[in-house]
Amino acid sequence: MLDIKYILENMDDVIRRLNLRTGDYSYLRELTSLDKERKDNIIKCDELKAQRNAQSKQIGALKAKGLNDEADKLLAQVSFDKEEINRLDIERAKIEEKIHEILLETPNLTDDSLPIGSDDSYNRPEKYYLEPTRFSFKPLSHWELGNKLGYFDQDRAAKVTGSRFTFYLGAFARLERAISSFMLDTHASRGYLEVLPPYLVNTDSLTGSGQLPKFADQAYKSDNTGDTFWLIPTAEVPVTNYYRNEILNITDLPKWFCAYSSCFRAEAGAAGRDTRGIIRQHQFQKVELVKFTTPETSFDELEELTREAETILELLKLPYRRVCLSTGDVGFSSAKTYDLEVFMPSYNEYELVDGMYESKYPVYKEISSCSNDTDYQARRMNIRFKRSKDSKTEFVHMLNGSGLAVGRTTAAIIENYQNEDGSITVPEVLRPYMHMDVIK
Repeated sequence: MLDIKYILENMDDVIRRLNLRTGDYSYLRELTSLDKERKDNIIKCDELKAQRNAQSKQIGALKAKGLNDEADKLLAQVSFDKEEINRLDIERAKIEEKIHEILLETPNLTDDSLPIGSDDSYNRPEKYYLEPTRFSFKPLSHWELGNKLGYFDQDRAAKVTGSRFTFYLGAFARLERAISSFMLDTHASRGYLEVLPPYLVNTDSLTGSGQLPKFADQAYKSDNTGDTFWLIPTAEVPVTNYYRNEILNITDLPKWFCAYSSCFRAEAGAAGRDTRGIIRQHQFQKVELVKFTTPETSFDELEELTREAETILELLKLPYRRVCLSTGDVGFSSAKTYDLEVFMPSYNEYELVDGMYESKYPVYKEISSCSNDTDYQARRMNIRFKRSKDSKTEFVHMLNGSGLAVGRTTAAIIENYQNEDGSITVPEVLRPYMHMDVIK
């Protein structure tokens, strides 16, 4: 969450910057009056406590002198003050809860380097890798190839669970497993600590990472045992909460983690082309990268984290582009985000040019989001560090990114590596994991 002191001291600028996200954040002005009420309450409560303490001493002195009537009068006043203090405490708790709710519902401030715009049409492409894939035949989508080869079964998955779930079979199941292992091995070799996290988390964890309260309708919840647990929408949630309510030493930073997990998202409002195939499933696998850093290094760490995700795409030789998200498209907790978008033939219209099928207007699909959340999540989770034994505590900066979404990587490989006979060439770096060169 944002620092309330910073908001109060920079109210107009904070609202201006938040409004770049395309919303009306003028409700933050209520914090000024709420903070005044809170401070007035504290002053009045402190005065009553001081008065009560002084009167309590007087009561003892009066009784020692045998002045019991005067002592009883003061005792009645002390009882009244005690009730008033309790009332003020309850009132202050309500004020502080209201302030907390406002802060929880307010997103992070965007970095000045972001392109300003209301939606993803203002996103800024910054890098392209490889030309869009060309074919000597008209390419098929990954779901058409999967059904043709018999390695996807959405119909039986719908029977077993519901829509937007998939059975992976045979070589495609092995392909997903190979991709996950390849990603984890690559990141671990570059200094990331591999983590296998819990897939269920408590409410504090989802609140800390920023999914609650805003995105409650997109999450799966279980409370039939008497305890409330949430299925994780990403491994970012359990891993970022790893140090919740802890104070780290400067020598502990930076901390790099990579985590493989299944992810669960209800996404009730999602519809359209993405619901075909395995691009937008209610359950999917992902390798997540998480960093805990110092404030002064976090934006350099974002560049490095993004490069780690790009390395996976480059080793797989998949065409992609890097995009800097605009102020209107960046995520709730993020100050700056790069999206990596992979070229997906099924999202493109092809035309025949000199005997080759080429995309008319290349379309790319998100396969990774790499974000610097600055101290926003750390404030919600109360994760701090100390530069020295005697220094004050500071909030860490936290970063996360997909390294990569496994299902979308599977789909991208199937589509970009397909052959005219319907087979799929296995990328060279995956062959030691797959123990095959071609999927037939």
